[in-house]
Amino acid sequence: MTPFPLYLLRHGAPVLAGRMLGHEDCDVTAEGLIACADQARKLRFTRLIASDLRRARHCAGAIGAPVLDPRWRELDFGAWDGLPPDAIDADALARFRDDPDANPPPGGERWSALLARVGEAIDALAPEATLVVTHGGAMRAALAHLCGLSQPATWAFDLPYAAVVALDIWDAAPRRAQITGLWR
Repeated sequence: MTPFPLYLLRHGAPVLAGRMLGHEDCDVTAEGLIACADQARKLRFTRLIASDLRRARHCAGAIGAPVLDPRWRELDFGAWDGLPPDAIDADALARFRDDPDANPPPGGERWSALLARVGEAIDALAPEATLVVTHGGAMRAALAHLCGLSQPATWAFDLPYAAVVALDIWDAAPRRAQITGLWR
């Protein structure tokens, strides 16, 4: 069975950088759009998918005509969405970072829910070279789903804005992948 390439591109720098941006919808900077378009020019893909949130959707639009898929959204930070980290109770934030499944933000999403919806999106992919413009949390969930990584292990990946993770996916159940590159 021949693997197919999957490229995960984190959206460019948002205008509200430095905040807890989950489902908070904001624009991306002009520099962020350019950085994503520059990254995409290095890749060979036939299908373009994007999170439906503006910061990912606009970056994908600078590349081509994406199919929007809300399963590729960032983790929902609930009551923390849009806040700078220093506006959140430090102990609650530390508990969330240590175990986002047991300690989700108030009114927010658990890690396991993000993992399930991103896994669903991955399992629905056609076996063709695909670029997905998405978010850091969704990229980490994809790595956990495809490579069997634990949630803490996914934090070993530095995923700045406009970073690309390249994977080869075997089209079998369950889908598994090998990481073939990381560009920042």
